[in-house]
Amino acid sequence: MNQTELTQQIEQHWPGTVQCRLDDTGLACEAVCAHAALAELCGWLFLEQDFSFAGLVVEESAIEWQLRYIFYGDREAGWVHVVATAPLADKTFPSIVKFVHAADWHEREAEDLFGLVFEGHPRLGDFVLHNDAWQESVEPMRHRFDARAALSQRRPDTDWRPRRIVHEPGAFVMPVGPVYSGVIESVHFLLETVGEDVVRSTPRLFYKWRAVEKLAEGKTVDAVLLLAERFAATTAFAHGLAFCQAVETICGANVPARARVLRVFLAELERLRHHAGAIEGICESTALVVANSQAAILEEDLLRICGELTGHRYLFGLLAIGGLLRDLSDDGCCNALAQSQQVLERLNELEQRLRVSSSFLDRLEEVGLIAFKDAKVYGLAGPVARASGLVHDLRRAQPYLGCEHFQFDVPSENEGDGYARLRILFAEARQSVRILEQAAAALQSGSVCESIQIRAGSALGWVEAPRGAAFHWVRLDDAGRVARYRIVPPSFANWHGFHLAVEKFAFQDFPIMLSTFDLSVAENDR
Repeated sequence: MNQTELTQQIEQHWPGTVQCRLDDTGLACEAVCAHAALAELCGWLFLEQDFSFAGLVVEESAIEWQLRYIFYGDREAGWVHVVATAPLADKTFPSIVKFVHAADWHEREAEDLFGLVFEGHPRLGDFVLHNDAWQESVEPMRHRFDARAALSQRRPDTDWRPRRIVHEPGAFVMPVGPVYSGVIESVHFLLETVGEDVVRSTPRLFYKWRAVEKLAEGKTVDAVLLLAERFAATTAFAHGLAFCQAVETICGANVPARARVLRVFLAELERLRHHAGAIEGICESTALVVANSQAAILEEDLLRICGELTGHRYLFGLLAIGGLLRDLSDDGCCNALAQSQQVLERLNELEQRLRVSSSFLDRLEEVGLIAFKDAKVYGLAGPVARASGLVHDLRRAQPYLGCEHFQFDVPSENEGDGYARLRILFAEARQSVRILEQAAAALQSGSVCESIQIRAGSALGWVEAPRGAAFHWVRLDDAGRVARYRIVPPSFANWHGFHLAVEKFAFQDFPIMLSTFDLSVAENDR
């Protein structure tokens, strides 16, 4: 179904309550929707038309609220932005969670940060702003909130207690975190049980919520680009790229061909390095010391390749609005490719050795199962989703940077266990090198950055980051400064569904399941 047919169906289903408008490209439809039809329309897109939920963008103008629910399908179906508005005095909207469970955390976040109320949502409150640390009604994302002024009177709920699900005789809660040794970020797990198996797992995040979206308001696009590529260092290039693409869409920029190919090259180099690190984490969680060391060496080698090619091991400081800040030599890219191919050979050897290690496989096979249906309902992303048969990849579904011209496979598995997630990481590493080879061969001479005129407007930028689909919504004001910046990272979706893998499995499997999900606290606590 193309956009025209989709628009016609929407207006036929909801005559008089939904008004649709196609954008100039014909690939995105904005459906302005009455509150009465909001949940049903979103549910129709998600459940019946098989659209994926990208995220919720809340914007506060001088007179009204605007909520934008973003959905995307395949290349032909394109994008649908379902928009609902209300006067500022009316902070109540219908919840869509009954039909789109993937929106659960999005609505909880909007309630905490903007003070909105979503009628019908099963659980609001105590999310980003923990009730035992913050009073209600802070609403830090509102325009009236002064981020520079200290809150002189903190009134937390001293009687707050974790919400318990299991109340059977002998039930108890096993707390894990939020303080850990090493470099692990702060997250608190409440594991409820009546024996050895976890009955309910509840992650509590946002201990180091940094309010990146608030900090971006009023800043130049160049200043916000620094925030975009630094809030999650291990996926810096992907998030910086999504932000750049949003701004470039607003400004009608035509990124030079050489810069587009180099962006693809660097994005896949980042994916390869990231996946090597994720594999290392899985080996470490299973106490496979030798394999852990071998994977760590491969990740270090890839970090050195990145540093030698670009000057930064995590690819900071390369992106610019309109292209790249500086060119990379053809010889340098070819050398990075040759070294990456050598790393891949060793990565393949490591995979073969792991495949015949029975003690290793016993810890991963049929552990941390996520069914396809659950992956769909929760809107899981990236390798986690593809290991459960949910084959979503924005490089294919909604191509950018000319990804549609590159030949590569999107690996998928159906078992949905820890071993399936590991196999996806290895398979995607091979596809990344395959793309690197094509990108290096496609390099042509030319400039790497176009000078652009910053102007007012709004747009969505997206990338298939190493952990999955990442979305950056940007609105620029008349002065060309950022008026609203919204980030939806893949870890936000995958943290939401992590409890599905943990529940009904033994306590000792918990760290292994955590490693196979490759969740980022920093990326989530943006």
